Amino acid sequence: MTMVEKNIKSKDTEYIPKLYFAIRLRGAPGMRRKILDTLKMLRMHKINHGVLIWGTKSYKGMLMKCKDYIAYGEIDDKTLVRLLRVRGKIEGNISLTEEHLKNLTEYKTFKVLSKALLSGEIQYREKDLYKIKPVFRLHPPRKGHRGSIKKHFTEGGILGYVGVYINQIIHKML
Repeated sequence: MTMVEKNIKSKDTEYIPKLYFAIRLRGAPGMRRKILDTLKMLRMHKINHGVLIWGTKSYKGMLMKCKDYIAYGEIDDKTLVRLLRVRGKIEGNISLTEEHLKNLTEYKTFKVLSKALLSGEIQYREKDLYKIKPVFRLHPPRKGHRGSIKKHFTEGGILGYVGVYINQIIHKML
């Protein structure tokens, strides 16, 4: 193994987790089967469903494959707290409250939970959060989307990687 290969491998193994939020914006007619399967793996079965995704290499590849049907970007702390409070659900389709958080997890408030999620300390797959649903069912955005849902963000639309603009989209959809 050469020195360059060692450096590449060491860069791949050390990664700083980034929490992304992805929203499905377009429907299934005319969609290729591979993209539909990828959306199902990401748990985005219907339009206006959103999920939290960690920025690992495999998840980024899945997001890139579905970029023509979703919008995704980095979620911030304030938006994550509001999202959990307004649209968070537990098993039985019951709204998530701070009382449920105290009973089901070791976290006391939404703020503490969101800090742990953003830092990568805890993920949805772990034993603490298995009762909290990973999918957020959102409303259509108030006053519509900024642009077309058929164009990418760089072309004046709303699809693909939108960066921190995802926070504004979430606030419009809560």
